[in-house]
This record gives sequence, structure tokens and C-alpha cells, in this order.
Amino acid sequence: MIELFAANTPNGWKISIMLEEIGYEYKTTPVDIKNNEQFKAEFIKISPFSKIPVIIDHDNNKESVFESGAILMYLAEQSGKLYEKQNRLIINQWLMAQMGTVGPMIGQHHQFHHYNPGKSDFGEERYFKIAKRIYQELDNRLKNSKFLAGNDYSIADIATWPWMARHEWHDIGLKNYKNLSRWYLEISDREAVVKGFRFMDQDAKIPLL
Repeated sequence: MIELFAANTPNGWKISIMLEEIGYEYKTTPVDIKNNEQFKAEFIKISPFSKIPVIIDHDNNKESVFESGAILMYLAEQSGKLYEKQNRLIINQWLMAQMGTVGPMIGQHHQFHHYNPGKSDFGEERYFKIAKRIYQELDNRLKNSKFLAGNDYSIADIATWPWMARHEWHDIGLKNYKNLSRWYLEISDREAVVKGFRFMDQDAKIPLL
């Protein structure tokens, strides 16, 4: 059984969606990041940078794994799903693109545009432009590829989709990006994605276009 330490955020959704996709039994242990529970000494033992999500695999000597990309790779390797060996180079590239660019840059856009508007014109303008560029770059990729790493749905898509699920916060207009919208809506229809999106709020609804 997997224990998932998380909050109701894109990084949390990555792992709940993955667990639903591979059909693993799991329980959720909420971490109240608004009240700084991630900085408690016990949590730091399993998450050195005080970040969610983290998993503990109680069926594998209570192995703990931090960083969402590493967790996705761990679960994919354990289950043998969504991480084809013959396609791992391209999957890894798009997974790392999410970890290094999509998540951090759109996360900064959230901070300046959604949470703290009016505090920094420079920050708001900078990260709005970067987020808009990311939309276009993803759209360009999905013009020639059904999913991010090719014809098959993979952990690269699972990592990236939750950040697009916050598109209403971005004020960029997902519907203006034909290929990205097609990809987003197709993934939104997956049963495991719907369930994973609700892992901490059973009434949550995936925002459509």
C-alpha cells in the first residue's frame, strides 16, 4: 500500500492520478502547506526540501520517495506501466521539461498573477509572457504528436496535465491553442484522471475550456 503525503495542488494531482492509472491501493495523508506542516521535523525526514508530494511504499520496506518526477518514475517502474522501455529517452525529456520548466515557471505565474497581483509589475509581466510561451511550445509539440512523448500516454503527460488544469488562473486562454486543448480534453476524460483530481475533494470538477 502506498501512503501519499500531499496537498490539493498540481504536484499532488500528478501522483494521485498516477496511482489511479496503475490501480495501486493508496491512502492520502494531507499536508497543510498553508499552515507550514511541510516544515515539521518529521516531514523533513522524508522530504529534505520540505516539499510535497512524498510517498511511502509500505509494501517495499517502507521505502520513501520525494520529488514528484522521481515518484512517477518509481511507480512506473514498479507497475510496468506508462513508461515504455523503448521510449524512455523521449519520455524522460518531456518529464524533465515539466519538472524544470513547465511547473516552476507556471508556478511563478501563479504567485505573481493569481496570489499576489499588483505587488510586482515586473514579475507579473515576466511570468505571464513565459507561461504564454509555454502554452505555445506545448501546442507546437502536440501538433505533431498525439501525446507529449509520442503516440502513447505516459508519465510525461501525467506530470504536465495538472498544470494545464489550472488554466483558469492563467488568463491566457487554453481554447486558443487547438492542439493543447485537444490533448487536455482527451486526458480530462480519463476515469483515473477524474478520480485522481478528486483525491482530496470529492466535489472537485476538472475545469474545461
